[in-house]
Amino acid sequence: MADAILVQGLVKTYGSVRALDHLDLKVPEGTVLGLLGPNGAGKTTCVRVLATLLRPDAGRVSVAGIDVLTQPQRVRKIIGLCGQYAAVDDNLTGYENLEMIGRLYQLGKARARQRANDLLERFELADAAKRTVKTYSGGMRRRLDLAAALITSPPIIFLDEPTTGLDPRSRLGMWDVINERVRSGSTLLLTTQYLEEADQLADEIVVIDHGRAIARGTATELKRKVAGERLEVTVALATEIEAVRMAMEKVCGDVPEIDLEARRVSAPAGAGTRALLDVARLLDSAGVEPVDIGIRRATLDDVFLRLTGQTTGEDDNEAEIPAADRRRPAGPVKTEGVR
Repeated sequence: MADAILVQGLVKTYGSVRALDHLDLKVPEGTVLGLLGPNGAGKTTCVRVLATLLRPDAGRVSVAGIDVLTQPQRVRKIIGLCGQYAAVDDNLTGYENLEMIGRLYQLGKARARQRANDLLERFELADAAKRTVKTYSGGMRRRLDLAAALITSPPIIFLDEPTTGLDPRSRLGMWDVINERVRSGSTLLLTTQYLEEADQLADEIVVIDHGRAIARGTATELKRKVAGERLEVTVALATEIEAVRMAMEKVCGDVPEIDLEARRVSAPAGAGTRALLDVARLLDSAGVEPVDIGIRRATLDDVFLRLTGQTTGEDDNEAEIPAADRRRPAGPVKTEGVR
């Protein structure tokens, strides 16, 4: 399978800050790469380089085999981009925004109108099609922005936190649209602050921190390798905690973690279900009946916390980029094929 997106040794600095530090990425055709990382890790900088909006200091970048730095106009014709902030015109209606973008892509009047109507329907914006965008809610603007990124059914799509600000129902709807695009053969690079989103959508995940890739693999691989499984036992009485600690240390071979307030003891369970059964037998022999006992499988939140030392939250990767660079393309800009 050919690589639709290939990044080699990408470097971008702002004064003494290195936003990207020899970053390597590859995304096979027809797959989704989830790019995760804490605030300022370099995610948005990477997306902007790939989308020809920012020129790196070093490295090679190609999209569909096209060099992003030497042939940006060719790249712009085959990509869709949905950035952190909706790039739609507040003074136009939703329909007018989509039709205008379709015309900029030279779809022709009839095709542009058809695509605009189809996408407004698909994103549940048909009832607001004739309203100016300045009357839209934040969630409606996000949906319109993603619709605009898909106006030409591009083969390669960059989504920079596309569901931020959406309610759960709208987020699930957006996931459906993304899955549809992948089933139709599109390739996606997705940054997100919702780890369950990466878990659901991404074929592979790359975690970056300080501009470097620090882990990569499928969600299942990362959970297993980085965080593993933990055996947790909760008891009714604080006086029973010591017996649980001793049993778990004997079986798991590691010093358990104790939460006195919750009366919960946990430890890595390398042996999985066998460890659970062995601890249950020891507790039964000690006359301790747990309130709850089970194997807790790691989540991507656990992986993220262990790798970066941080939890996810509202991301603001625009902070990585000086204002003067935020809208500076990697090559000369023409209206043809620009989104």
